Amino acid sequence: MTVKPVLWLPRKVSDATIARAHENYEVILNEADTPGTADEIIAMSAQTDAMMPCHSEHFSAHVVGQLDGRLKILANHSVGVDHCDLDALRGRGIVVTNTPDVLSDATAELAMLLMLGAARHAVAADRLVRTGGWDSWSPAFMVGKQLTGARLGIVGMGRVGCAFAAKARGFGMDVHYYNRKRVSPEKEQGATYHETVESLLAQADFLSLHCPATPETQNLMNTERFCLLPDGAVLVNTARGALVDEDALLDAITSGKLAAAGLDCFKVEPGGNAAFAAHDNIFMLPHIGSATTRTRDAMGFRALDNLDAFFAGGNPKDAL
Repeated sequence: MTVKPVLWLPRKVSDATIARAHENYEVILNEADTPGTADEIIAMSAQTDAMMPCHSEHFSAHVVGQLDGRLKILANHSVGVDHCDLDALRGRGIVVTNTPDVLSDATAELAMLLMLGAARHAVAADRLVRTGGWDSWSPAFMVGKQLTGARLGIVGMGRVGCAFAAKARGFGMDVHYYNRKRVSPEKEQGATYHETVESLLAQADFLSLHCPATPETQNLMNTERFCLLPDGAVLVNTARGALVDEDALLDAITSGKLAAAGLDCFKVEPGGNAAFAAHDNIFMLPHIGSATTRTRDAMGFRALDNLDAFFAGGNPKDAL
């Protein structure tokens, strides 16, 4: 009888993913669906051959140094791996994979929702109708910012950035972008490339962030860079909270430099920034960019594909 590898699922992934995981693995599922703590991660490493963590499980160098030698692979249920110290994990011989490609459209759709909601007063308008306060109308009522013909700046023209650009073109937006290197004409689709973030910001009536969180991109949007945006610009962030200096964002909102912001991620998660709640022109969602049934199934299956390849003696497609 073949012994199945033991897989820890620290979070409750989709039902389809859990069902498939049971086919090839002895599954330990955290039914409480709470973030795995450092102590839990270390303890579970002695009981499991593989883990499927989310961005809520943090593998710092300190944690990695205490992992049991039984653990061989982390098949992340995410694209971003800023919760993993990759150098430390490589040093322990632990394979790390992620789930690229499959969540690009879902995240781009949410970025479009945030951009539209921020530009058209979604928070204040919804509250007005929901509380019964809508009792008048005039041509000056709830006037927002139109997307059609506006210049959209995208920071990070990877999979999600390209998917978002495609959707923005459907709204007739003029797409500009910054990336570490210029993308191919097939991906560019007529978008204007900027060699620096600063050059891009000066053109961005709307700015959407789609780059990873790295030491180089920490507080990418700070006081100095907010000042480079046109007056009345709109910021959208569906990437990582670390990209934005939240105090600088509040200053830009309060001063009117920013007309609005649409945010799906924050410095502190879960929870967000309580100071943002006082501003109806900050439209917020609780980090749900990939939260569609189809995408969550696809993410789980991609992680399992990587695990299957590893335990079959091959190379996982998405090994980092």
